[in-house]
Amino acid sequence: MASIEVVKGLVREADTKIVFIVIDGAGGLPHPETGKTELETAQTPNLDRLAAKGICGLLDPIKRGISPGSGIAHLALFGYDPFKYEIGRGAIAAYGIGFPMEERDVAARMNFATVDESGNVIDRRAGRIPTEKNAELCRKLRESVKLEGVELFVEPVKDHRALLVLRGEGLSDMVSDTDPGATGVPPKEPEALAPEAQRTAELVKSFLKQVKETLRDEKPANMVLLRGFAKKPSLPSMCEAYKMRCACIATYPDYKGVARMIGMDVIEVGSEEIEDEFETLKRIYDDYDFIFLHIKKTDSLGEDGKFEEKVKMIERVDANIPKVEELNPDVIVVTADHSTPALYRAHSWHPVPVVIVGRLVRPDRVETFSEREFITGGLGRFEAKELMTLVLAHANRLSRMGA
Repeated sequence: MASIEVVKGLVREADTKIVFIVIDGAGGLPHPETGKTELETAQTPNLDRLAAKGICGLLDPIKRGISPGSGIAHLALFGYDPFKYEIGRGAIAAYGIGFPMEERDVAARMNFATVDESGNVIDRRAGRIPTEKNAELCRKLRESVKLEGVELFVEPVKDHRALLVLRGEGLSDMVSDTDPGATGVPPKEPEALAPEAQRTAELVKSFLKQVKETLRDEKPANMVLLRGFAKKPSLPSMCEAYKMRCACIATYPDYKGVARMIGMDVIEVGSEEIEDEFETLKRIYDDYDFIFLHIKKTDSLGEDGKFEEKVKMIERVDANIPKVEELNPDVIVVTADHSTPALYRAHSWHPVPVVIVGRLVRPDRVETFSEREFITGGLGRFEAKELMTLVLAHANRLSRMGA
């Protein structure tokens, strides 16, 4: 059974607070000139202090060797078995912007991209166009693209990312991605992965054909890539299962979407600056038992191959850690959803650091916050779906099992 289903029978209410910080894509690879990862390169005195007084280990987001998407990796962190609760990126994008999905909808995550004259992808993110340009292109597609027998929704998400929703009877999410995941090759053709998806695949092909014509003169966003076709999901509420008032502080829509799916309140932040996220934490702290705070920019910088910039972003996170300690929560967790090494420019399978700090922690001998040091941590190496059990236990929110 999934971890959340096992643990919910042991959960008890308690007057304890948990702050759960996810530094997206924090894990890295050693730089060839220094032999140090981004975490090892960064000056992190505050994270080091947490490591020294906490218990540390390494998490495999899914299974050893499997590189995860962000949605499934976050669900695993919150105790959902990724092999039972695999949610398509399209649904996450829809929930992220508050799009009201219906049972007959099929949603897909859409990236604006750049293709050359031969039709090969040369930039899967179209230079990370600004959200304002994204919205303009979405309006253009809504006005130009027509599909027979279905309603079409094309909505901006953020930067180069957008949402495609087809609404109609008999639609299926069993359609393959068109994003090739690499440059120098053309987008993939959407294929039906089951007989009942044939009509949906044909509708997607028609959509893409019209998009290509509509965006042909646009620069740099002259094409789109689709992935994560999904129907409306049904997930057990994390807040009900763990008997906690739960909140999410995030600036990027996808993580708001994951939080909404599992029952968290999504708190709006005044800006995209991480300092404002930590100020928001202080503002809402008294109202919740569990607060998930998400840092996005470390992941984006890793995907763009910006090693030094990622190091500086980690240092900015570190500088804000005292704001959390001042609140004196019963448990502080700092981890990542996956690794995004700047030298790899993509999500990877490498395990990520995790530290749990609290009154009931039995500290280990780790003194610095890094992948290499955490290999020797007292938590060892384990799958992310098991983390919430440990967090709840250290927050004194689990009853004993058996007589």
